[in-house]
Amino acid sequence: MARQGLRVSRETLRKWMRAAGLWQARRRRAQQVHVWRPRRSWFGELVMMDSSPYRWLEERVPPCHLIALIDDATSRVWGRLVEHDSTEENLRTLQGWLERYGRPLALYTDKNSLFVTARRPEREEQLRGTPARTQFGRALAELDIAWIAAHSPQAKGRIERLFGTLQDRLVKEMRLAGIDTLEAANRFLEITFWPFWEKRFAVPPAQSSDAHRPLERTHRLGQILSVRVARTVASDHTVIWKGQRWGVRREDVCARLRGARAEIERRLDGSHWLRFHGRYLPLQPCPAAPRPASPSGLRPPGLVGRKPKPQTQVKNHYHPPPDHPWRKPWKRTFLSCQKPDISTLR
Repeated sequence: MARQGLRVSRETLRKWMRAAGLWQARRRRAQQVHVWRPRRSWFGELVMMDSSPYRWLEERVPPCHLIALIDDATSRVWGRLVEHDSTEENLRTLQGWLERYGRPLALYTDKNSLFVTARRPEREEQLRGTPARTQFGRALAELDIAWIAAHSPQAKGRIERLFGTLQDRLVKEMRLAGIDTLEAANRFLEITFWPFWEKRFAVPPAQSSDAHRPLERTHRLGQILSVRVARTVASDHTVIWKGQRWGVRREDVCARLRGARAEIERRLDGSHWLRFHGRYLPLQPCPAAPRPASPSGLRPPGLVGRKPKPQTQVKNHYHPPPDHPWRKPWKRTFLSCQKPDISTLR
């Protein structure tokens, strides 16, 4: 119609197409309904946890992550600046909250792969009757902290708004303080900024009682806040994890350890332990086996980084001379043969 010079409204064109059977109405996506909810009543009843990648130190440091926890009832905050948003760094941040306030009743996070997994339960998990969990989820289960997953960013709007405020206020505070390293930034957060935040923005809870539970003797944070993997102990009492071989000292070897199924435990302090039937055996790294050198001592430039092919021995084939009987025609050879004297055989 535009080529013919006719101008009609959009609604008129829609009616014509609908009458001709050419119009298909688009289905509108159902919008999620987000309802406001009041704060929780007790301090420690619900704690939100999330991370925010940002240039927190502007151009002085490469982009890093702020891992933070905020209480839903009081808006008390604790967090750390880290290079990578990893399982170990999230466990360290959770450890800081646990050492200051205790164990909250529930932890509210998103559905990041650090908190939820889609893998099938392993053999050990099936024997224990536990679902497949991440390292962070296992630590929460051992601490008896309920985990709640947020289905949308709006569901954890309190910590999302926190990051929006910190990206404006915290960046300026650290710029004025002349902070240019992550170590100095974390000291500034712990000593100066978080106490200021609690005094300025924290609110009293609806109920004065604290819902945090103290850490019991059985809650050893060094063992709980760790990364564990199941491995089979070799005949020389060693285990392999990520290409590194770890061995048990001779004085720590116990019965039934050889060929058994055990767990390697890497703690936040960098130490490695072997967990076997409730016992913790320290592990020490084993040096890599030396590679055999070539006979000449140096490899040719074309073989650097590649394994040389073994040299095959050339077999010496026998070539008969020209007068060999094999080279004569078979008829001539047969007629030249003399018949044996039968009389001599009698």
